[in-house]
Amino acid sequence: MTVQGWMLILVFTLILVALAKPVGLWLFAIYEGRRTPLHTVLGPVERGFYKLAGVDPNAEQGWRRYALHMLAFQVATFAFTYFILRFQDLLPLNPRGLAGQSPDLAFNTAVSFTTNTNWQSYSGETLSILSQMLGLTIHNFLSAATGIAIAFALFRGFSRKQANGIGNFWADMTRVTLYVLLPACLLYAIYFIASGVPQTFLSSVDATTLEGAKQTILLGPVASQEAIKMLGTNGGGIFNVNSAHPFENPSALTNFVQMLSILAIGAGLTYTFGKAVGNTRQGWVILAAMLAMFVGGAAITYWQEAGGTPMLHQLGLAGGSMEGKEVRFGIAASALFSVVTTAASCGAVNAMHDSLTPLGGLIPLFNMQLGEVVIGGVGAGIYGFLLFAILAVFVAGLMVGRTPEYVGKKIESREVKLAVLAIAVLPLMILGFTALASVLPMGLAGPLNKGPHGFSEILYAFTSATANNGSAFAGLSANTPFYNGLLGVAMWIGRFFIIVPVLAIAGSLAAKKVHPESAGSFPTTGLLWIGLLIGIILVLGGLTFLPSLALGPIADHLAMIHGQLF
Repeated sequence: MTVQGWMLILVFTLILVALAKPVGLWLFAIYEGRRTPLHTVLGPVERGFYKLAGVDPNAEQGWRRYALHMLAFQVATFAFTYFILRFQDLLPLNPRGLAGQSPDLAFNTAVSFTTNTNWQSYSGETLSILSQMLGLTIHNFLSAATGIAIAFALFRGFSRKQANGIGNFWADMTRVTLYVLLPACLLYAIYFIASGVPQTFLSSVDATTLEGAKQTILLGPVASQEAIKMLGTNGGGIFNVNSAHPFENPSALTNFVQMLSILAIGAGLTYTFGKAVGNTRQGWVILAAMLAMFVGGAAITYWQEAGGTPMLHQLGLAGGSMEGKEVRFGIAASALFSVVTTAASCGAVNAMHDSLTPLGGLIPLFNMQLGEVVIGGVGAGIYGFLLFAILAVFVAGLMVGRTPEYVGKKIESREVKLAVLAIAVLPLMILGFTALASVLPMGLAGPLNKGPHGFSEILYAFTSATANNGSAFAGLSANTPFYNGLLGVAMWIGRFFIIVPVLAIAGSLAAKKVHPESAGSFPTTGLLWIGLLIGIILVLGGLTFLPSLALGPIADHLAMIHGQLF
């Protein structure tokens, strides 16, 4: 460990905190439907979309109607992407004549990008330019906008007084895409191009090496996809090694900017929530709880990776573990990136997680198992965190005899049951599917390693899929009908079986009166509340997943310090 490494983590965290308010204010303006400077140019475009679609943006939707429209849209976009991937060999912008994906792989990929997971059972280089741009990049925008729209709907549930509606799905989606994601990604893509990231319709270029050999270098519209991949916490890259590739992540500066962009919108939404409920301290408290868990995880991962392994030390190789890491980033930036991308539902990687030390790999795994509420994905992080807040205030009321209220809304049995239902989705899918794959021959054929490390590869895959993260341990052969099908189901359930209860909670809360805080209310803006939030999240995650972690990375660590590798 070095001073520079710890300074990197500190500076990153401070800049992230500084970004939270300006980003949150812009998102709050979109949440309220206010006019912004961009409306001069994009306002006619927005109104044109509504006219073509026959949508009244001012028509309020109850939670059931909001959910129905959202699900119908997801099914339609899934079918569209599946068609493109299956028949990319018959479609234009395919200069290398790449074949279409198999039915099971196209199903897995279409579900992956529909759900903002961006798990890749395929190599990024096997998709045509049309598939990348029309099939996947569009999803990067729409799935990110969906997450933010759901967060807006839940915010309205907390902020509205005896209302029947929670907003309009089509208006939320259109405004987030037009006034947040598109302009930000345009500027971001220009920055990437200036930094050396390709943006071209050429699929490849032939070059002659210094030794005189011929080499084909793959290209593509990398900068545009890279921008929304990071800002939208998507993660799917054009190149198989993702952000470890110099065409996706050329320098230490782009690496730092990419990490900030992954968490910027998620951090900003905490401030937006505070503004929406009329108390910005509520947003700052949520961000403080998130950052406490984030910094703790980053510190543990950096400590483990910088410490190296006993076997390397016995061979006389002092220092940290550089296995699977890029020299241009080093240990600290690689460790921080692994925590950032799994704290959010991004899944982009600049180092191979399968090569992390056992406990260094445990933190990214645990981040996802917590529901990716440590900042989290765009929209998904804040609405997932608020589910835990509902449970925390209910538990607090039971412990101290105070009224279970949160930001002025009484938390009753309906909200608690729905929150428990949503939170239970992750352990049921992750542990259930991992157990299934760990005993069936089709599942056991996937891991490339034996013992606890092989088990960790299976556990990581279903954790990443169900939590809609998309990163992989990179040691699992997942492109099989068994894994493509099962992981696809896990991704779909992990996304929409949480969103629907969240919308139901939003509808239930919106219909309630707002109760002013009284002497009987449990305070939710102090250090005690932060500690309770963190405790509830860690206890639920720890109790649920500790046995599986003990069989995987913890057992792997104990074996490593006794000289056994897998």
